Amino acid sequence: MADISFICRRTVVSTKPVQPGKRHPLSAIDRAMEHSRIRIVCYYRTPPEREIGEATKRLRESISEMLSGFPMVTGRLQRKEESEEWVVKCNDAGVRMVEARGKGSVEEWLKSVDREKELQLVHWEDMFHKFYFWSTFYVQLTEFEEGGLAIGLSCTHLLADPICATMIIKAWANTSLLGEQIPINPPLSNSNSNSSLIPPTTTPDLNTITHNPYTHLINHYKSSLPKSSTPQTNNTKYTTIALLFTAPMVESCMEMAKPNNSTSILPSPFQALAGLFWTCISNVKGPRKGLMGMSICLDMRKLLGLDEGFFGNFMLHHVVHGEGLSGQLISEAAMAVRGVMEKMGKEEIMDFIQWLECNSSLSSILMRGCDDQLICTNLEDLEPYSAVFEDGYPPVRVSYHVEPVAVEGRVLVLPAPLEEGPLSRVVMVTLPEDEAVKLCEDGLILSFSPTVLMGFNKN
Repeated sequence: MADISFICRRTVVSTKPVQPGKRHPLSAIDRAMEHSRIRIVCYYRTPPEREIGEATKRLRESISEMLSGFPMVTGRLQRKEESEEWVVKCNDAGVRMVEARGKGSVEEWLKSVDREKELQLVHWEDMFHKFYFWSTFYVQLTEFEEGGLAIGLSCTHLLADPICATMIIKAWANTSLLGEQIPINPPLSNSNSNSSLIPPTTTPDLNTITHNPYTHLINHYKSSLPKSSTPQTNNTKYTTIALLFTAPMVESCMEMAKPNNSTSILPSPFQALAGLFWTCISNVKGPRKGLMGMSICLDMRKLLGLDEGFFGNFMLHHVVHGEGLSGQLISEAAMAVRGVMEKMGKEEIMDFIQWLECNSSLSSILMRGCDDQLICTNLEDLEPYSAVFEDGYPPVRVSYHVEPVAVEGRVLVLPAPLEEGPLSRVVMVTLPEDEAVKLCEDGLILSFSPTVLMGFNKN
């Protein structure tokens, strides 16, 4: 077992000063994620001749260069006087960096890593009462004594979703690889006074007679509102398993997820894997009429044509009903997921955003209700394996964690290392321990023979 020892904690600031008085507004979608956080760990091999400590020193210098392009990352939270809503004051107060050492090598670590051990590699501190001193982003650099490096990044979901957090890591890698600040597409944030993510000129008015609003998404979030504004304590012990599905395994799953007698409809990798794990997790949780309810979390940037440099939250939850679906056929589950994804349109998203802006008082408690369901998140379009800090040493593995864990569990569908092929995927599943054990023994999942990267019965 490779133990972790912590060396120091420091504050890293950008190399260029921020324009005085600059503010980064937060949208209603941002505010809905206030009580969540993201933790990412990227694992790397290092050159055999590299002395321990060299990588940390080099990365400490390059992160300062990178942060010049992300003033909201080094800022601090403030409350608006008129509304008590959060805003980021871009005062270059810096990012907290933790430096650590690990015994053994990164390869040895990965052979026995579990959820508890992995979270030692990505530092996080909850917000304390003096929030203007609290760093919203943390970075941890862990060098292993016998070779290898782990880069951990954590942040409040209030400022960024997994896509934005990955954007930061990739920008940092690009800066480190070239040894200088490179031109990157600057992160875009909304500067409109009403903090709407959609330009006011194109946002439909829900109160007009001529517009018939799309209420499916709005009703889902309304029905998810918790009965109490006070967070409920959940003492369940969760664990995470990570399974690698190679390209042939994913293709096999996609074939199995096709509707009966269909030659033209082929589910996407996400739809097929979501259907597989939705079916298997429902069975693990016990007999029922149909499948348990599930919420799929999807990125809406492309649908609305947002710039790739957009910085903020834009992943939304959509309910998929499981009543009447078979617990034996993953094709029914996959097609239900596909149906929800196909129905989602730009107008419905815009209506939801305006509703959320008009009900901003609900933002901070909105996601607590969604977290009462099983959540399956589509992150397959991320490109974390392109985050190369040193030529010839791409990430060997990347893990994502979204906390707190949803009550019924969380499934993340992620890309796999590049050498596994474009169709390959890694699925990270977080469940109560007893249910995770049963899932690892599920015959349907075992029939694909995925490689266990994290969890029980690792080879």
